[in-house]
Amino acid sequence: MGNTHSFVVASLSVCSVYLVYVHIYCAHRLLKTNVLNSDKLPSIVYLYLRYCSRVISRRSGHLNRTAAPRCDPVYTILSCRFENLLLRRFCSAAGYGWDYPDTEYRDVPLCFPEFLCGKLLLMLLTDENFCLNPAGLVRVRQTLKTFEPIDELKKGPFKLQAQVLSYQQTDAGVEVDVCLSATSRSGCPVWENVLTLLSKNRLPKASTHLPKNENKSEQRFGQPEDPENVKQVELRVPRTVELQCPRSFSDYFPHRLLSLPGRFFSDRSQTSPSLWMLSVCLAEIEKHKGVEVITAPVHISVQFIEPLLVPGKVTIRFWEAAKDAAQSSARSVTFHMEQQGRSISHMVGLISRFTST
Repeated sequence: MGNTHSFVVASLSVCSVYLVYVHIYCAHRLLKTNVLNSDKLPSIVYLYLRYCSRVISRRSGHLNRTAAPRCDPVYTILSCRFENLLLRRFCSAAGYGWDYPDTEYRDVPLCFPEFLCGKLLLMLLTDENFCLNPAGLVRVRQTLKTFEPIDELKKGPFKLQAQVLSYQQTDAGVEVDVCLSATSRSGCPVWENVLTLLSKNRLPKASTHLPKNENKSEQRFGQPEDPENVKQVELRVPRTVELQCPRSFSDYFPHRLLSLPGRFFSDRSQTSPSLWMLSVCLAEIEKHKGVEVITAPVHISVQFIEPLLVPGKVTIRFWEAAKDAAQSSARSVTFHMEQQGRSISHMVGLISRFTST
């Protein structure tokens, strides 16, 4: 009996040492450098522990700069490979349908590279030089560019990068601009996505809504000149919208991972990921307007207004924007997502062409 007990204790000790070494020590050593290989990334266990440490040590809505000046964090992942299985799962979860990759003459969805950057973004937001509390970051704006078709990433190993661009103090809290990018094997930029995330002040009734920018958004993105040219699509937002995304997305992306503690304690309301909201809009626009509207080079500006609670129903409206004389041959499309039956706007955006240099 004593030998059995000693064997069990020894086995547990060895397993504990192994787990600590693999998931914590090795991951800590990996993140001593900001350039990593795709087959040697830190474990999600270590990143979550690092996240908890940042949440405890930093205040929401405040810049946490140290006395010594530090460089804004940048992370790069090399030798990334295109995986058709991940693409199929993303298309199934994000409004394109599971058979989308099998359809001829269809480019890879514009939001797919952000899907691949989930763990990379988490590494950035939990870096010691990131000056905000990573918990509760809310996406308020987004600017997406494609310089070449995203299918270029299929041709060989590509590079993903995430970096902090700047911080801005606002009445609602502190905003940070984070740039995600994908570069082809030839070194040419393919895709770029600038996310503006808000760390909100903890004020009464201010934690569930974004800053009220609806009027400014309407002025910026415009209204349809002819209501008859507006296409309208109604969609159901299922309660399990997040769980329909594949493991690589739901485990690593901050919206899913960083909200776990709140799910167990006070915050029982669930919201739809901003990435899902944008992706389903682009999918519907492609279905009704054709793939030419979103073919590279393209520029997409998005303003997020109110969080989308699940389950529910939304209405997506989109129309061709007015053309300037200098854009007589270009097609610009404005899109708008709102809660069905109520005048609550969740997101507005504009798709336009630009000249890639």
